[in-house]
Amino acid sequence: MAAWTWRFETADGTEVPPAVEPEEFTTQGDAESWLGEYWKDLKAGGADQVRLFEDAKEIYGPMSLHADAA
Repeated sequence: MAAWTWRFETADGTEVPPAVEPEEFTTQGDAESWLGEYWKDLKAGGADQVRLFEDAKEIYGPMSLHADAA
């Protein structure tokens, strides 16, 4: 079974520890729902962007946590 995980980064791509510790997700939808619930806390804790991985494969990112960035 695949494991879906987030990587939390500053704007320059440096990995940072998350302000809210994520679980290991079994589906992409669960991972995205969790991010939707906690992105403001993660941003307040110092993360500017995230990347989503399925096992070791990057699915997408970087995705900004700043609402005004598109």
